[in-house]
Amino acid sequence: MTDESAPDGGKALSAGLSERLGTGKLLLGFVVAVVLIYLLVVASGWRRVLDTLEGADYTWVWVACLSTFLGLAAWGKAWQIVLAVLDIQVEFRRLVVTYLAATFANYVTPLGQAGGEPFIAYILSRDTEASYEDSLASVVTADLLNLLPFFNFAALGLSYLLIRASLPDNAKTLAQGLVVLAFGVPAIAYVGWRYRQRVEDLVIRLAAPIATRTSRITVEGIRKRIDRFYNSLERIANEPRELLFALVFSYTGWIFFALPLYFAGRALGLPLPLVLVLFIVPASTLAGLTPTPGGLAGVEAALTVLIVALVPAIPWSSGVAAAIVYRVASYWFVLLIGGIASLFVIMRS
Repeated sequence: MTDESAPDGGKALSAGLSERLGTGKLLLGFVVAVVLIYLLVVASGWRRVLDTLEGADYTWVWVACLSTFLGLAAWGKAWQIVLAVLDIQVEFRRLVVTYLAATFANYVTPLGQAGGEPFIAYILSRDTEASYEDSLASVVTADLLNLLPFFNFAALGLSYLLIRASLPDNAKTLAQGLVVLAFGVPAIAYVGWRYRQRVEDLVIRLAAPIATRTSRITVEGIRKRIDRFYNSLERIANEPRELLFALVFSYTGWIFFALPLYFAGRALGLPLPLVLVLFIVPASTLAGLTPTPGGLAGVEAALTVLIVALVPAIPWSSGVAAAIVYRVASYWFVLLIGGIASLFVIMRS
């Protein structure tokens, strides 16, 4: 890590946040989300929801927050291993801070998790010695590694449901979405790798009109960047042992990221089986595509529907309370530590 690269990290994060948030967009997104959550609570019986929350054992809430942090740290470690394959050595403590800062930026923007990889790679490349192409390759690889436990755990929970009883109608849509993603994402990744020359030609054709209007972008420069990106992916793919090691941390991260829902159940005294949690958390993640910051309101609604549908003994108001506690640990807590990390990245410049 050179002295010159550190300032760029803070500037990149500041500029990236300003660009992604825009004037008023952040506040408007949160206002809309909070109103929707309020309506969900009111529709569920706000007094019953509050009574359930007031009776919570908040020791389990802190345990849930710790679990979330350990999950993020594990994903950061997987990222570090992938970077090491590219001969990029980054101190783990520094990388975790960068990862939390970039995660914060994604969490506060609508649809931030969809297409956030280029932004995270941008922050990483400015805050470390990694090139943008190496950074993007490492982020894409880490995301693909995280998808395997995502689908495995979802499949485990879904299998449990199908063996135990038929899947409720209001949970079938999310289950079908998981199946589509389970086959669709690997297929897209394979096509992008197998026909990378065609992908490169397509990108260049799309970028050529822009390149003719500005001197900052050239067709040859774009071609070199794409080639370096695919070369980085190939170097990573040629180290299966390191990828397997990173995969261990990907699985560990997902376990710790799913456990907060189980701990939310313990905090509220709700009978939430751990195996069901492994299905509910990935399934509710699909609702994160709701166009609000971090999928606010959409994820809470999906969690409530799934909890009540899959565990009939849990009333709707308690399901809402469990969703709120889970989101406190898995979203609001991440905003807190991610915001602190963002300030640290900016200040260390």
